[in-house]
Amino acid sequence: VDPKDIPGRVDLRETLPFTIDGATAKDFDDAVSLEKTESGWTLGVHIADVSHYVTPGSALDREAYKRGTSVYLLDRVLPMLPEQLCNGVCSLRPNEDKFTMTALMEIDDAGRVVDERIARTITCSKARLVYDDVNALFNGSEQQADAMAAVADTLHQMRVLAGKLRARRQAQGCIDFEIEEPGFVLDENGEPVEIITRERGEAEMMIEDFMLAANECVARFARENRLPLLYRVHEKPDAEKLAMFADFLDGIGVNAKGIRHNAAPGDIRAILEKTKERPEYSVITALALRSMQKARYDVAPLGHYGLAMADYCHFTSPIRRYPDLVVSRALTAKLTGQPAPLTGEALADAAVRSSERERAAIDAERAADKLMM
Repeated sequence: VDPKDIPGRVDLRETLPFTIDGATAKDFDDAVSLEKTESGWTLGVHIADVSHYVTPGSALDREAYKRGTSVYLLDRVLPMLPEQLCNGVCSLRPNEDKFTMTALMEIDDAGRVVDERIARTITCSKARLVYDDVNALFNGSEQQADAMAAVADTLHQMRVLAGKLRARRQAQGCIDFEIEEPGFVLDENGEPVEIITRERGEAEMMIEDFMLAANECVARFARENRLPLLYRVHEKPDAEKLAMFADFLDGIGVNAKGIRHNAAPGDIRAILEKTKERPEYSVITALALRSMQKARYDVAPLGHYGLAMADYCHFTSPIRRYPDLVVSRALTAKLTGQPAPLTGEALADAAVRSSERERAAIDAERAADKLMM
């Protein structure tokens, strides 16, 4: 952090943000903070300001554009940015001042975002927490309560707020595909010795809830201010695939009348909830997922069907996803009164490129899983 670059930023170093990640993570994109207010909470989602260091058209930028995303394989990471940036300069490591982009959301007791503010900030993470430890705290561990005494009360408040945000999303009809993902135990030589089910605890879901809220908030801000942006879009399911899914459900005695034509996200969600206890549930989930369109990036705010959100973008991971870096730059331009750095055909090309690179990364990760199996 160069002191001459601090003016013009909101100084949040006296607040209490911290990071929560997996035990082996080194690139900390996001920190969270929470303050209780009279009518609810102020949730802060603080994102590494990668755009401050990776300037448009630079060699770093060209390489990041080419890669599109970091690729996370079982025993290695192929990063989008050099390690000095992704694990060092940009990473929100504890007790280090960092430049950030912050979404501050005023949320009422019902879990509704009633006000929001996007700002260029400087923050200092006060702790580096691990999902497993936070889950143990939530499960009543006195040892973790002692170890995290400085932030334990905030974490319990966060847990309450996340529950309210999740309940509101579910009421709007977001689809939660509960698909078991494999995890691998590797020996000292990196060879797989056991396949386990990757668990997603309450701490993981809590951070996901906060990131979804921030992404929605930024996308809404961008649409209202007509910012040239890469939106994360998920269009309505393919009608033919949906009809095949409905035929399958009818064949096993599940009434699929509601989803045969123009199904709303809540209709799909209702089917999944209704069939949760059936032995065919894993097949039902897989076929529901297969009937969906693939999520992608687009310059138009087309909304996200699966999340049941009219506004959505990717803002929270600029260290490892190029579209998030594009979003960060667009916000910076708006907040500093500068012209947007990426518009028109170049922005449309970035949407296509980012979607292609994401698909390549997913294919590589799946191939690595199959190899380990």
